[in-house]
Amino acid sequence: MELINNEYILENKSFLVSETDEKGIIRFANDEFCQFAEYSLDELIGKPHSIVRDPDMPKAAFKDLWETIQAGKRWKGFVKNGTKNGKFYWVFATIFPFTSNDNSKGYISCRRRASRKEVEKYTKLYKQMKERE
Repeated sequence: MELINNEYILENKSFLVSETDEKGIIRFANDEFCQFAEYSLDELIGKPHSIVRDPDMPKAAFKDLWETIQAGKRWKGFVKNGTKNGKFYWVFATIFPFTSNDNSKGYISCRRRASRKEVEKYTKLYKQMKERE
């Protein structure tokens, strides 16, 4: 894990996973997600996934995300997450809605490293979107 200018850079092999209920409350997070977010698993379980939302993320991005997954569709996109200690990291996320055997609904989020080119592109785009909020 590399830290440059307050940004953690994921390794190419990094794979961050979390699971939430249908309201976005964390039910599971893998060790790598906890490491980058700078939270222990106990600190994350039962908390809203927005605990890792970076303030630079525009509301419209999350509106699109929620509308897509609540409609039962898979969402893909670039996300800047914040850490417990004020740092951040960029990911390319894929979020899958699911229904378990007991008919409870939830979401699995799988995240990998975003390229520097993608980070630059979405940093500019999200800044423009935030300015219009």
